Amino acid sequence: MRIGLFIAPISTRSTDDSNVIDSTLAEAELAEEIGLDAIWLTEHHFTGESVYADPIVFGTAIAARTTRIKIGFAVVEMALHHPVRLAVQTALLDNLSHGRLIVGTGRGSAFNHYEYAGFGTTLNQGMDQLDEAEELLVKAWTAKDIYHKGKYWTVTIPELRPGPYQKPHPPLLRATLSEESIRAMASIGRPILMGGLGDQEIVDRINLYRGAMAESGFDDKEIETAVDQIWIWKGISIAETYELARQQAAQGFQREQKHVRKARSNLNPKSDVLKPESHNDYEEQFEKSFIIGTPDQVFNQINHLKQIGLPNLMLKFNTGQIDPKIVSGSMKLLKNWLPNYKDMQ
Repeated sequence: MRIGLFIAPISTRSTDDSNVIDSTLAEAELAEEIGLDAIWLTEHHFTGESVYADPIVFGTAIAARTTRIKIGFAVVEMALHHPVRLAVQTALLDNLSHGRLIVGTGRGSAFNHYEYAGFGTTLNQGMDQLDEAEELLVKAWTAKDIYHKGKYWTVTIPELRPGPYQKPHPPLLRATLSEESIRAMASIGRPILMGGLGDQEIVDRINLYRGAMAESGFDDKEIETAVDQIWIWKGISIAETYELARQQAAQGFQREQKHVRKARSNLNPKSDVLKPESHNDYEEQFEKSFIIGTPDQVFNQINHLKQIGLPNLMLKFNTGQIDPKIVSGSMKLLKNWLPNYKDMQ
């Protein structure tokens, strides 16, 4: 099982943005230093929900500061990008990183309607154009003398220069929320990204993915190759005691949820404002979304996830604008047993 870092830091005040960006770059550099396999970036705009906003530009900064670690998108919001421009940018980043790029795609946020409005589109249009956008992205990466005429784009491209460093193109994954979307991706052999799941949900959804691939005619080798590229994210908090780790995680999670829901309440159309979560809903989401404890306790929890069949795990250390010293301290506690964990694989 590969282990990566998921960095999606909130910034609750615009005056903090630059400092949070700097500390997030330091977090990315530390991820390579302690031996993690990948850094995963996301995309959100206008509210500081993800302070760096643009994963392509931020990924380029990370590529310049690292030499080994993979750089993935979880995800780039396809509704907010022209697919040919995205092909140009990602091909260049793949070259700058010498083939370390993983492109995770998704329509965009299922809740932040204000993000779509800011780019002159809608959630429903983003959903409708996603398949065509990915088709055109792959065409631009791989083909020459392209003429594409679709519902949303009509383009003529002689050749993409530079083309991707990885051939035929960087790994392409899709974020999924529903069982329907998992089946759809399995039917074409596309690896997936998932998050916010409990242990049994992880088992059930990976089994669903395997079964749907088999039903679509893929053989065992093809299925295992695709499953091996699935990534699932969880929050993590490591401290010298379980109580301290839980306190840090709970406070950060509460800050993040408050920040995100306030933005949606203020900026989304009033018909789309989310209802307040009950205490039970909040607790359930917190419990299944986090790995918490001392280094030994965390080791046991991650090893359990490996045993139940989780292929790859991305860990979010900074949930809710946690003090950078706490984040780096938690990551360094992971470093102490990470080499031993990799030796076991």
